[in-house]
Amino acid sequence: MHHRFRTALMIALAATTAIALAACNSGVVKRVSPPAASVQQLTVRADGGWDVALRLQNFSSMPMHFDDVNLTLTVGDETAGTLATRPALSIGGVSADVITLQLQPASGARLVVADALAGNRTLAYALKGTVSATPQEKKQRSFDVDSRSTLNQAPGLPGVLR
Repeated sequence: MHHRFRTALMIALAATTAIALAACNSGVVKRVSPPAASVQQLTVRADGGWDVALRLQNFSSMPMHFDDVNLTLTVGDETAGTLATRPALSIGGVSADVITLQLQPASGARLVVADALAGNRTLAYALKGTVSATPQEKKQRSFDVDSRSTLNQAPGLPGVLR
């Protein structure tokens, strides 16, 4: 009986060791998660156009190459225009980067932003569209973006919302 117990214990120990070794060899799990896009800063230029600092966030555990951005920007209830670019930007896993795009906004959106700046009020905005990115060693994918947030006037920086 003692011999059977020792044999069973050795089998259990060998199985546990094999499982532990297999877990060590698996390395980091590569996970692809949808990226996010948000407006980090909106600056109204003297000519009435906007410089939009667009933050691209990679939530994947591996680097992703951002190939194409096509997002409709809405401020308040007014469509401002489309932020479209091919950034050719690589962003590391669980990291972010910012690209700046110029936009000639629609007149209604221009008024909404001017009103928010004049009254020092919070500006609600939305981004809707797609971001195409290629995860490391994988095929390009298109991700839907539908986000909402707000911007506030940057203290001491006229015409700047963050």
